[in-house]
Amino acid sequence: MNFVENLKWRGMLQDIMPGAEDQLQKELTTAYVGIDPTADSLHIGHLVSVMMLKHLQEAGHQPIVLVGGATGMIGDPSGKSLERNLLDEQSIQYNMDCIRKQLRKFLDFDSSRKNVAIMVNNYDWMKNYSFLGFIRDIGKHITVNYMMAKDSVKKRLTGEARDGMSFTEFSYQLVQATDFLELYQLYNCKLQMGGSDQWGNITTGSELIRRVLGKEAFGLTCPLITKADGGKFGKTETGNIWLDPEKTSPYKFYQFWLNCSDEDAERYIKIFTLFSHEHISELIAKHREAPHLRLLQKELAKDLTIRVHSEEDYNAAIEASNILFGNSTTENLKNIPVDMLLSVFEGVPQATVSREAINNGINIVDLLSDTTGFFPSKGEVRRSLKENAISINKNKVDETYIVDSKDIIGDKLILAQKGKKNYYLVLAI
Repeated sequence: MNFVENLKWRGMLQDIMPGAEDQLQKELTTAYVGIDPTADSLHIGHLVSVMMLKHLQEAGHQPIVLVGGATGMIGDPSGKSLERNLLDEQSIQYNMDCIRKQLRKFLDFDSSRKNVAIMVNNYDWMKNYSFLGFIRDIGKHITVNYMMAKDSVKKRLTGEARDGMSFTEFSYQLVQATDFLELYQLYNCKLQMGGSDQWGNITTGSELIRRVLGKEAFGLTCPLITKADGGKFGKTETGNIWLDPEKTSPYKFYQFWLNCSDEDAERYIKIFTLFSHEHISELIAKHREAPHLRLLQKELAKDLTIRVHSEEDYNAAIEASNILFGNSTTENLKNIPVDMLLSVFEGVPQATVSREAINNGINIVDLLSDTTGFFPSKGEVRRSLKENAISINKNKVDETYIVDSKDIIGDKLILAQKGKKNYYLVLAI
């Protein structure tokens, strides 16, 4: 199955220009995707285009990642109703360095193969243009009528957005078209790929190449991914699901994929993994026989957590899940990084207690009532203890138990629990 057929099967193809598939079947073809470095991490919304590049490289073609150092200073109006905040050059450079590290987990930038991945920064050529030079060398080739016919421009000019569109944003498609022209000349890049909201920018680029060089260039897009319930893919109540573990912990990353619906899991397993068509079809069939086992979600969560983070983080996420939903032990707790534990118990009642007080020892009744306020009274603590309902770090304790330094996990916290579902965190400071 060739690259285009593979994208179709995986549900990753929306629009394709005539001749693009013939070009890809004719010879090794260089193609690019643009990413604006507006943050110091990619989020899972970027993964669709990154996986397009991965499938492209697996099919024997050459991927280019264009990190938009120049376009990141402007802001792409496509699909947006408000103008984006502009970034300074130093912030963009830092963001680029972070993004490059993340992309290495997906694309081969280092081997000697002919189709080794390349990363470029469009600021490298855009910085050489003066304003007069740009409107003379680029602007004269594309008419205002052509630019205004694009959906991304029309929506902003017909009153759907309160603030209209600045000239800076209006010029964005010319800047992106210039990228395609430059990459064609530098790397013989004949294909641009992106989300369906980029179709207007992509076709402007191929048109500029035709008018300036008299050559043919192509584009294809993937659908914008949404959830089955119509919600925005990759968004949670707390915001984006990031690839950076400091922004989204490996546990939360794992849980996002594990908790997706059956319908979404069937789509995501095709889009976000490199599993073969046969293996995916087999997984889907098994899942439909016993959906309560959540086989698809587990395979998806495992594959992506290992790819984006590590196998160690994946195993820790499994251990962390068992704390909440399984029969874990003190040893299990000690094997999980403290940061991940804090992520697991985000939102549960927490209290800080001085390390000195803990080192001196605190009776369990005093700790859970007067010291932390987790229980409204000592009487209620004692009742729960008599019912054998209180645990410290997953060990059942009685009224005589003294909490001290031996109970501090990772030099930072103590986990108290009432029954199966009520957790409390004591943070030692």
